[in-house]
Amino acid sequence: MFFSFKNDPYIAVIGDIKESKRIENRSEVQKKLKQVLEEINEKYINDISSKFMITLGDEFQGLLCNGSNIMDIISEIERKMYPVKIRFGIGVGTITTDVNKEMSVGADGPAYYKARNAIETLKDNENKKQTNAADIRIEVEGDNQAITIMINTILLLLTVIKESWSDRQREIIWDMLKHQDSQINVAKRFKIKQPAVQKSLSKGKYYAYKDALDTIVKALAEIRR
Repeated sequence: MFFSFKNDPYIAVIGDIKESKRIENRSEVQKKLKQVLEEINEKYINDISSKFMITLGDEFQGLLCNGSNIMDIISEIERKMYPVKIRFGIGVGTITTDVNKEMSVGADGPAYYKARNAIETLKDNENKKQTNAADIRIEVEGDNQAITIMINTILLLLTVIKESWSDRQREIIWDMLKHQDSQINVAKRFKIKQPAVQKSLSKGKYYAYKDALDTIVKALAEIRR
């Protein structure tokens, strides 16, 4: 057991586009984000208590009833929105208001407070010009400090690895994560030789990244209503 809860928790996710005011085609980015969130809502319908939706011009949020696919959801949003960069605050805790399946706006409680605090902490770290500040942070209600620190440390290390990727390494690693199959199949999709895939995976520290990601996924899968 990684976590301990007195009540059945929800998982609130708040996403925030980085440096959004510097984006020239903001309306197109927001249109694309809306489409991506609609795809997430359809694909992960069994995990979602309140659908993901844009709440402000540069922010969006959603509410999950279990953590099994949260990293897949975040990764899919990252992939589809790239090169736009997004920070994610994850809050685990109770919801004190009614939960509307169709609309996450209006819900309130510790889960959202934690997610908001996670986002603000990420922003503060970026403003302090910390080297390799994380782009995902989790905060958890209750007596779960040790596991929360561990997960946030791993999330920081994942960010460090991601920031080291070349464009080609990113394409190949994201393809590998998306399809979960062999290097040979990746090579076929990219129309390159298998050793080139192996080289990109090795230089991009794919297997260390995947092991660390799997650890987080295993821990978050415990969280469910």
